[in-house]
Amino acid sequence: MGMDSKIYNTKIKKLSGTSYNEVYPQAISIYKQIASKTRRRPYVRSRHFNNEKVFLDYFWDHIRQKNPKDRARRLKYYTCGLDLIKNSNIRQDSKNNPNKSSEILHRFYGRTLDKSLFCVQIKESVKRREKSLISIFPIKSI
Repeated sequence: MGMDSKIYNTKIKKLSGTSYNEVYPQAISIYKQIASKTRRRPYVRSRHFNNEKVFLDYFWDHIRQKNPKDRARRLKYYTCGLDLIKNSNIRQDSKNNPNKSSEILHRFYGRTLDKSLFCVQIKESVKRREKSLISIFPIKSI
């Protein structure tokens, strides 16, 4: 099984823009559309996790800790990352969180329409089995 078998090919383009001020409004608009469908915490259902919910709110706390240039770089992949979470059935890399034994970290790999590679990281609480999107970021290779 080659490395390509671990990569989900998304049919969605990255968000356009070069600065945080250009990319953020697009990403937050998509998030707000998802949030408007529930009165509780926004989520998407994941095919990989048997249609279980993956919560999206934690991602925004994480992104705010980054510098504006890094935020823009990561947010460009927001729609691609959501598509991967919803539709990918490809086995991912999972490991126990070295900093917190009550969590498992799952990493999924994707490729955009223009062949850019990216990674989506989801944390899972061992006790509650709750999954949260932590991070989406571009990568050079796997």
